Amino acid sequence: MIRPTSATVRRAILATFLLSVIAFALLVLAAPATVSAPSSNCTYYNNAAHTNVVGQYGYDCCNNRVAWGTKTKYSACGACFVCVPPPR
Repeated sequence: MIRPTSATVRRAILATFLLSVIAFALLVLAAPATVSAPSSNCTYYNNAAHTNVVGQYGYDCCNNRVAWGTKTKYSACGACFVCVPPPR
């Protein structure tokens, strides 16, 4: 059985590390951007005076889907919703 020299082991470790860094960089660069369009985030109200919120549809600032309540003709759209719970 042939034992590798310490220089060969160091080169193998370095090569493995560099390949891992390159693979990680390629994964990050290839990942699609998932930014929500703020204008698609709407809060729906029960009347024209916006007295009570009856629903929200869109994405929060952490890009999590928000969908609850009912959609009415009384709405305000724009900006992202607050993340609940906030990220740590």
